[in-house]
Amino acid sequence: MLIRNLSALLLGCLWMTQAVLAEPPAVHAVKVADKVWFVQGQTALGSVENQNFISNAGFIVTDDGVVVVDALGSPALAQAMIAEIRKVTSQPIRYVILTHYHADHIYGLQVFKAAGATVISHQEGREYLNSDTAQKRLEATRIDLAPWIDSKTHFVSADRWLDGPETVLQVGSVKLLLHHVGPAHTPEDMVIFDPQSGVMFAGDIVFRGRIPFVGTADSRLWIQSLNKLLALNPRVVLPGHGPASFTPVADIELTRDYLLYLRKQMGAAAKNMDPFEQAYDKIDWSRYADLPLFKAANRMNAYNTYLLMEQQGEADVK
Repeated sequence: MLIRNLSALLLGCLWMTQAVLAEPPAVHAVKVADKVWFVQGQTALGSVENQNFISNAGFIVTDDGVVVVDALGSPALAQAMIAEIRKVTSQPIRYVILTHYHADHIYGLQVFKAAGATVISHQEGREYLNSDTAQKRLEATRIDLAPWIDSKTHFVSADRWLDGPETVLQVGSVKLLLHHVGPAHTPEDMVIFDPQSGVMFAGDIVFRGRIPFVGTADSRLWIQSLNKLLALNPRVVLPGHGPASFTPVADIELTRDYLLYLRKQMGAAAKNMDPFEQAYDKIDWSRYADLPLFKAANRMNAYNTYLLMEQQGEADVK
């Protein structure tokens, strides 16, 4: 009886696991402007349940093919995005432009490559793509997010590495401006701007309505890049995470102001040689504490900024 009950329990657990894996997250493309569609990831950490659907992507339909921006966080998600593209157009997928080479934006890339797309990125992404850090993260993710990320999931190098501050990509009658704005969130950060529609794909230098992931980025340079975006005066900003922004100034400023606040508070603590934990607990985080992923990211962001400010030796940035 005990063995039978244990077997039933194991079968029940297996069924529940299969049920979870059988319910993929909804990948839905929303039209945000003429010829431009947006796919919004979940505001969450990557998991088996969401298939690593935590970042945004999008596509532009031209009279000479489709341009995709970013490839989502797993091959299954990329397949789902292609299905969304096929609801809109039968045009071939010509290009995938990467805003940067972080995992949640590229693990679906092999699917687009197999569909015949040319991959474009900035050359500053080469170092990370070929690094031990990237390889070790992929190996860990193959375990943590199996079966969505597995031994068949692999890195895809760009077919075209850009090296200038701005590149014009003409696809049919659509002209896209590819601006290298890194180093910011990453050294290779690019924003893709469609002057005709006023839509900008901003990647992870803009996080809308949630705490950014700062990592080891140089926030001083990131802030400078955000100011460059403001100067381009986009009508719509599609961030790397969070909903599409139809009030781009306010949303760009939210990310910028958060980075400024980190630098001001951590800069003062570093200058006074206050221990990090003591300084962190004294800071008023109320403006940001209710934002999604505050608990998951803020302390790490603050600590990395504290270390950065020790090196840069300044309390604030103008």
